[in-house]
Amino acid sequence: VYIRKHPLDIPPPSEKDWLKDDEEDFFLQDPDRKRDALPQPFRMINKLVMTVFENAVEIIERRETLREAQKLKVQPTRFFPTAEFQVTGRANCLAVSGKYIFVGLSVGLAAFKVSDCTEVCAWDAVKMEICAIHASDLGNECHVLLAVDEMGLVWLFCFHKENFLLIKILNEMEDISKRSTSVEVVLSPGGDYAGVLLQGKYRNMVYNTKAWLEIYRLPKHSWLKEMEKNPGAAEVCRERRSSWTSADIFLLQESPVSANKADTKLSLPVLLLQVKPPKPITGSSFKSPLDALKKVDDGSMLGLGYNHLIKDSQWEQQEAIFRSTYREYLEAEGERESKEEIPRHATFHFLLPSWILQVGPEMKVQPDVPAGISVHWDGSHNLCFYLLNRPLKEKVDSDPKPDVVWPCAAPIACSAVSSCSRYLALACEDATITVWDKHLGYPLSVTAILEERFIRSIHFL
Repeated sequence: VYIRKHPLDIPPPSEKDWLKDDEEDFFLQDPDRKRDALPQPFRMINKLVMTVFENAVEIIERRETLREAQKLKVQPTRFFPTAEFQVTGRANCLAVSGKYIFVGLSVGLAAFKVSDCTEVCAWDAVKMEICAIHASDLGNECHVLLAVDEMGLVWLFCFHKENFLLIKILNEMEDISKRSTSVEVVLSPGGDYAGVLLQGKYRNMVYNTKAWLEIYRLPKHSWLKEMEKNPGAAEVCRERRSSWTSADIFLLQESPVSANKADTKLSLPVLLLQVKPPKPITGSSFKSPLDALKKVDDGSMLGLGYNHLIKDSQWEQQEAIFRSTYREYLEAEGERESKEEIPRHATFHFLLPSWILQVGPEMKVQPDVPAGISVHWDGSHNLCFYLLNRPLKEKVDSDPKPDVVWPCAAPIACSAVSSCSRYLALACEDATITVWDKHLGYPLSVTAILEERFIRSIHFL
């Protein structure tokens, strides 16, 4: 009898028992491709190529899906030009008023009919390049135009019976060194007023203020009467311009005052307001509250904050406390010393009569004629309103006080007025938009934009 000396054990596995890579999934392999299996490294290359191909197919399918979805959307109607007109030189700007299109050219002005785009009149006596143009229909085939040339001069024209009549250059100066340049020009609806924002030497002043605003009253009713009394004025101006020589044109380029004498005399616009930017608020010079109260009017409205009792030492002490408290934050942001400068730009709008613009009973108010303007300067918290229905003075106040002041929580970045002039929108630097109803005098809505984005412009649709 055979007797085992050791107990029965399971023998350890050997290499012969290991499964080979080729035989691991042999039951899942295609029998037809069993002999076509690629060796390494060709299998890795094949896998990469197949991955790229599958990704390309996915991208193609995604684009096809987006293209099909785009076809289902409503496509905007495409409009093509119905007519074109040829101009002399380069067209820089245009304005439409009534049945005419006024084009600012590199050599002057031109007027075209809207119906057939034919040129009816051109002004090229001074060979000036027009950079901006504004026009308004006055009725009775008369239009008022404000044109700004490349030198910043503002030219006031009257277009009557298909002829240009030069009335005046608003910012003309005999001394070229004291000449101011126009930054922005606004013509009120209906052509009753014109506003010009200027930079440079302030007239009748020695020092150089950065910017100021001038508001003119345009005597459009007088123009219409003068045109009726002198119907041949346009033909005379056409004959004068055609008879000018090259020497006359040279003189006109050098001295804009001479150009005013070329056309038939019409009533000149009246300078109504000169608004300068607000001065920085400094420490009080009053010795007692009684002295400050003497400078206050009747107390029925808010002011600009100049009449206060805060001393310079108090502001300096408050500034020192603030810097010491938040020193680490100021250093981390790389604080820069900023000096208060007089703002150089202002945004202004002509406003129709409303509750916020209260005028006296002796002043006649027309519903379609602007009764005031709203002005806010860059970096200012205050929106200032100035009434336009004021008696004319021999000497215009160079720094009038605003009739109404709206202080805001943050500096005003931009503003807009609706086409009906009833709604006023203010956007501040803290990304807050407030829409006001000027007729009722209260805000309709206040909207805060998330993430405190800076608002550069705002419009009514």
